[in-house]
Amino acid sequence: MKVSLKYYTIKYMIVILLLIIAVWAALFYAYILDEVYDNVDDGLKDRKIQIIKAVYHDPKLLDSKDFGFNEFKIKPISESEYKDKSRFYNKMFYMEYDDKDQPYRVLETDFIDQFGKRQRLEIRTSTVEQDELVYDLTTALIVLYILLVISIVAVNGYLLNKAMRPFYAILDRLKKYQFGISSSQEAQRYAIKEFEELNVEIEEMIDRNELVFHQQKQFIENASHELQTPLAIVINKIDLVIQNDDLDRKHINFLSEVKGDLRRMAGLNKSLLMLSKIENSQFNKTEKVDFNEMISELVKSYEDFIEFKKVHVSIVEKRFFGADFNPDLAGILLSNLLKNAVKYNIEEGVVNIIIKDNELIFQNSSNGIPLDEAQIFNRFYKQGSDHSSTGLGLSIISTITKQYPGWDIVYKFEEKMHCFILSKNNAGLS
Repeated sequence: MKVSLKYYTIKYMIVILLLIIAVWAALFYAYILDEVYDNVDDGLKDRKIQIIKAVYHDPKLLDSKDFGFNEFKIKPISESEYKDKSRFYNKMFYMEYDDKDQPYRVLETDFIDQFGKRQRLEIRTSTVEQDELVYDLTTALIVLYILLVISIVAVNGYLLNKAMRPFYAILDRLKKYQFGISSSQEAQRYAIKEFEELNVEIEEMIDRNELVFHQQKQFIENASHELQTPLAIVINKIDLVIQNDDLDRKHINFLSEVKGDLRRMAGLNKSLLMLSKIENSQFNKTEKVDFNEMISELVKSYEDFIEFKKVHVSIVEKRFFGADFNPDLAGILLSNLLKNAVKYNIEEGVVNIIIKDNELIFQNSSNGIPLDEAQIFNRFYKQGSDHSSTGLGLSIISTITKQYPGWDIVYKFEEKMHCFILSKNNAGLS
């Protein structure tokens, strides 16, 4: 699933922020715990000095065998147990107020009293509960993380929307751009350097493409015109020669075949020119088109051809089919579909044109053999062995439908009938 730039960056920022906060929390926890123990240890060291001084002034303190009100105790030790350095450790002691064990920091140190005996002094003080510290820190970090994410989404969204406005303007212009249609727009200037460079490059690219487009368009039109004129002249000359009474049947047949080839060449030239014009978006003006009425008029205009092919055409109007379409392209589209259904039919066959609100279905009789669905709309694909076809009629139909988003043409073979189904979305006139 595609996402916009701001949500793409936010997704990674949220994940990275979570990792950073997790690492930071671990380091912060270790640092805070170290600071707490350091301050507690300093206090215990100071109390050690004061207690030892008090013992020298009051020997009765040597009888403090248990932790009492002053939170220290003194017990005699042997010479082998005596140690010069003080020791710190954590230990759990029962606390009557909470009715449970609580963490204490304990200082253990040895000294020699005024009587020359070796004594061990243990001093304890209540310290922070690590479980509660972890819980409180985690809760605070979760709240902080949520607030940071909300802030980042809000700020990032606002800043990106503001910063990306020129980009969206450029993108909107590109969406509306069509070859051959000049857009009179004042030159834009952007505060962001990259967007300014992008706009300049797009302007230059459009100018280059327009130049190539007009050159290609001019070449195709000139080439088509230059081909059509000599082809028409040659065909007329052949007609004049065929009317000559001095020719025998063999030569007349030969010239007739040549004339047929030239007519196919002229038709091919026209079809290729039409394809080029469609693909180059030269039919870009649209208006409300009534396909129901257009189909009825086309059937009337093809009455002679339909009678010649001995085909029965029926129109079934179930709903109204209308859309915003180029009327010329609509005529070409329907004309090719109708001619295809009549031309590639069997003798005494039928053509059914079914009109729905979002579908046009052209059905025609067949010899029972389906067409290649994968190749049917390709250029120069010919149905059967008909050499008179240019193989571009269905390709033109497919090319026209591709010019309109939401439109599609598909082929199906149902109940020994060729079916060409033209469908559209609901964006058009209905």
